[in-house]
Amino acid sequence: MMKYLPILFLLLLLAAPFTFERRGEQPDPDARRLVIVTPHNEQIRDEFARAFEAWSLAKYQEPVSVVWSTPGGTSEIRKLLVSEYTAALEDGIKAGGNADLMWGGGSYEFTELSKPISATVDGVERTTRVLEPMELGDDYLASVYGDGQIAGDRLFDQDHRWFGTALSSFGIVFNRDLIRQLEVEEPKTWQDLANPAYRSWLTMVDPGMSGSVTTAFDAILQRRGWTDGWRILRRLAANARSFAGSSTKGPLDVASGEAAAAICIDFYGRYEAQRTRDAAIRAGLEGPDAIGRIGYVSPPGETVIDPDPIGMLTGANDPELARRFIEFVLSVDGQALWQFPVATEELGPRQFELRRLPVRRDIYRDYFDRFVDKVNPWEIATPVEIPNRAMRSFISPLFRGLALDQPEALREAWMTITEHPGYPDDQGPLVVAADVSDPELKAMLEAFDAMPTVPGPDGEPLDLGDPAALAGIKAGWLRGGFDDAGLWHSDADPAEILRRIVRRQAGAHYAAISDGSIEAEFKGTSP
Repeated sequence: MMKYLPILFLLLLLAAPFTFERRGEQPDPDARRLVIVTPHNEQIRDEFARAFEAWSLAKYQEPVSVVWSTPGGTSEIRKLLVSEYTAALEDGIKAGGNADLMWGGGSYEFTELSKPISATVDGVERTTRVLEPMELGDDYLASVYGDGQIAGDRLFDQDHRWFGTALSSFGIVFNRDLIRQLEVEEPKTWQDLANPAYRSWLTMVDPGMSGSVTTAFDAILQRRGWTDGWRILRRLAANARSFAGSSTKGPLDVASGEAAAAICIDFYGRYEAQRTRDAAIRAGLEGPDAIGRIGYVSPPGETVIDPDPIGMLTGANDPELARRFIEFVLSVDGQALWQFPVATEELGPRQFELRRLPVRRDIYRDYFDRFVDKVNPWEIATPVEIPNRAMRSFISPLFRGLALDQPEALREAWMTITEHPGYPDDQGPLVVAADVSDPELKAMLEAFDAMPTVPGPDGEPLDLGDPAALAGIKAGWLRGGFDDAGLWHSDADPAEILRRIVRRQAGAHYAAISDGSIEAEFKGTSP
């Protein structure tokens, strides 16, 4: 299958001029074309294309046309790009040439796209990178980013392969009507969604399909700690009615009444909240009813601020135009599109309020009174006290093995636990084994929260529940350190083998919970 991905990617890009032109508009056949690969939604694409085309015509007296390609979420796009550029190396042809820019997603995905890609052909190693460096100058970057950091994290790549264009945080979007029906308080923290009252009323997203959702999960794990973080994520998965493949699905499900709550990027949540608030005001509602059906909250102190980058692709057809677009997005004209209200004035969007946080520092100083959301991320961002960089690599294989691969078994085990006569109603939304006294229920919760082990090269089990062990397990299992240890076939994907081990061990625990055959070790009788 992998060998066909570059062909699929190429076809998607070739189809872009016909599939992704803005509705109702015909491109100028004489205009220079800029092709941008992005996971961004239609509102962002429309506002920035319109504004850039007008800006370019006014500044350079030549027409340009922005063409969008949207083959999936950021993680999917990264995999397709890496596959395409690897295939080019193997075939001995020039890499790239299908698009000019990659825009949108998290800093992690762009950092991965900045790393070298190698292929050995006829004994000769060839190397390239997906993202090409672009020198913008230190003085210019300082005028945009200040010291270039927020809460200790960089806002642009030190080698200038990507540049942050906006700032994202993560939170909970919720449906007030459904919250009242479930008889729970409006959520304020991640663990609020672990309440059994939400069972079958959450939409979750596969982190393997969305870089932004992976970042949200990583924020939970970094802020709450590895142990409590996975307790929360597993309960959220057990409460889920569905698992989506895109970060946009959760807010849409909440807005349509298909789900009571979902984890989402801040601007998706704010957009849905604003849309329903506007509808309530137009309907003449007053008081509490005027706030709208949809709410959004970023859990205080439990999220992260991450830049939304842009970078030029190696082999770009029009590097000059790509550079101009980056400069426009980072200009005051471009940054005003993120947070200004819709207006016919010189600055700001014309049709959609995008509700995103600008990355440019001086716009907070000079135009903060015009912001739709009076949020200054530099005033609320705090660094993670003890960051563990190895955590992120395990999110997708663990979440898939623990939840996505066996949702029914997970839900049945969770229902067995929450309907147990000893399950407390007054213990808060996150109930763990230490909170209960009933031996059977305690054993069930210990089994439900148990983290899997994987074999090491000496046969000793390596504990995925120990955050201090993650760096070593990552180096061995996910970065090739154990390739010669005989733990898997040479043609196998070790990440997939790890996922299967997780699924098997977790599945055994879920089955034991559901059928009442909890092993002695979980009844507290083991030595």
